[in-house]
Amino acid sequence: MSETGPDPRRWKALAVLCVASLFITLDSQIVTLALPSMKTDLGLSSDGMQWVLSGYLLSFGGLLLLGGRSADLLGARRVFMIGTFLFLVSSLLCGLAWSPGVLLAARVVQGMSAAMMAPSALSILMTTFTEPAERNKALAFWSGTMGFGATAALLIGGPITEFLGWPWIFHINIPVAAVLLVLSPVVLRESRPAAGKRSFDPVGALTITVALVAAVFAIAEAPRRGWADPLTIGMLAGAFVLAGVFVLVERRSAAPLVPLRIFRSRGLVGGNLVMALLGASAFGMALGTSLYGQQVLGYSAVAFGLGFLPMTVVNIGGSALGQSMVARFGVRTVAVAGLLLIGTGCLLLTTISANGDYWLDLFFALVIFGPGLGACFVASSIAALSSVAPEESGLASGINTAAFQIGGAIGVAIVTSVSTSFATAAEPKVAITEGLRAGFGVVVLFALIGIAVTVTLLAPPRRAKTESVEPTRSGV
Repeated sequence: MSETGPDPRRWKALAVLCVASLFITLDSQIVTLALPSMKTDLGLSSDGMQWVLSGYLLSFGGLLLLGGRSADLLGARRVFMIGTFLFLVSSLLCGLAWSPGVLLAARVVQGMSAAMMAPSALSILMTTFTEPAERNKALAFWSGTMGFGATAALLIGGPITEFLGWPWIFHINIPVAAVLLVLSPVVLRESRPAAGKRSFDPVGALTITVALVAAVFAIAEAPRRGWADPLTIGMLAGAFVLAGVFVLVERRSAAPLVPLRIFRSRGLVGGNLVMALLGASAFGMALGTSLYGQQVLGYSAVAFGLGFLPMTVVNIGGSALGQSMVARFGVRTVAVAGLLLIGTGCLLLTTISANGDYWLDLFFALVIFGPGLGACFVASSIAALSSVAPEESGLASGINTAAFQIGGAIGVAIVTSVSTSFATAAEPKVAITEGLRAGFGVVVLFALIGIAVTVTLLAPPRRAKTESVEPTRSGV
């Protein structure tokens, strides 16, 4: 293929990458509604149920930077295919798990595979679509797919568990991963690193990976143990110290894992901060509405999963509209508009009633929240990824995906802690509702902070369009 012309396979490649994105995102939440069945069949403890979720999150969030840098140094397609093979094998083991230990170990490997697939796939997208308008459109499809996966997980997880059994939430990954492995060499282009730059910076990789794992572990465990628990404080302090060591190492390294100069880009920093707040909002809202729908309104997992369908549909529409609006008005305008919709949707959720129903208490909030999520995801992705050099697209993709996942972990932990603190009424449904109102109020605060970050750090419309056309050659 000519380096100067567009890749004729680019739209087929986008389809492959979006399918991978969909299933990576699905697996982060699809187990939620299957946990009771897993507990019955495998004898999972309460801690074990938590770690079916957290094990994936830990390995996924903790290894994303290393996965992204590996894509830059070894070739994005190669890393994507290795990750896809591990995803297939780990999904098979999850579905065949005969004990809690096997299931938890397989979920950790599944998270590792996702940490390889996600940034390498996004890196391939960034290098395959070289024309700015097409790249933004491709990013919109990618972002829409991730947003769809985050909401569709709850939509399909319940019916699969009820009618086919919980192993099938993992078994559906197997044929998909097999097809991805067959198609990848045919439609995906490979990126080749420059000669003499294949250094993984082992000290930097070790310190940042352990720091991220410690931080995600502390955040995931905080709602259960408490923020003042010695283990929570110790892990967060350790993560902070290791992050400081990482910065010192990167400053002195001849071939750093993360060249610190990329953080001079306001677009990259601002886009990733918004992405983290978006993850906190999306995961926090999904947790709260799921608890309200099932524990207060009394819906089954299947019935309430279907309740997310309107939000899923408008989320896709928001992603498509966000892409066209970015081209006309710039990332800052679209991000602010999306965050306003997110904040408004969650503001409506602060009025839920213990005697309410789906249509009065949830429907309109979900329909408002959905397009905001889609549009803001597109805008923050474009802002974070369009101003880095091609040879660092894998790393930038890893940072971007890590921001969303770690933001999601923080959002779940904070919303859970606040909801628990405010659930003081004697009657259980009233107590849950009181707590969730406070939790949704926290998500409104996330959206407001996101607006402040957007206005402060993201470029105004004209500059945004210029930066998306000409990525900085130095990676700054």
